[in-house]
Amino acid sequence: QVQLVESGGGLVQAGGSLRLSCAASGRTFSPVTMAWFRQAPGKEREFVAAIYWSVHSTYYADSVKGRFTISRDNAKNTMYLQMNSLKPEDTAVYYCAASPRTLSVRSESYQYWGQGTQVTVSS
Repeated sequence: QVQLVESGGGLVQAGGSLRLSCAASGRTFSPVTMAWFRQAPGKEREFVAAIYWSVHSTYYADSVKGRFTISRDNAKNTMYLQMNSLKPEDTAVYYCAASPRTLSVRSESYQYWGQGTQVTVSS
């Protein structure tokens, strides 16, 4: 079984920064892709960014491109999301996810999910 645990969320003013972490554990942890999704109140879960676990390839939603950076530390089984120039519309619960498949923006493609971490950006 694979467990994903997010951390690093919090309250920040618009224009500020936060760094989210997603720590993975489990004997069988060997994903192909890991990703960040977010869900704001009353809205559907949306794709934020994804990264391949074994090659340096990333993909971002247009809404965060140039502001967010996804990265990973394979030795620590940890993925990160550096969020800069935060906007009130970035307020959401952020989830990390892992998939044994090639990179996808569809949440249905991801097998394992964390419990989420709240990010609130005040104006």
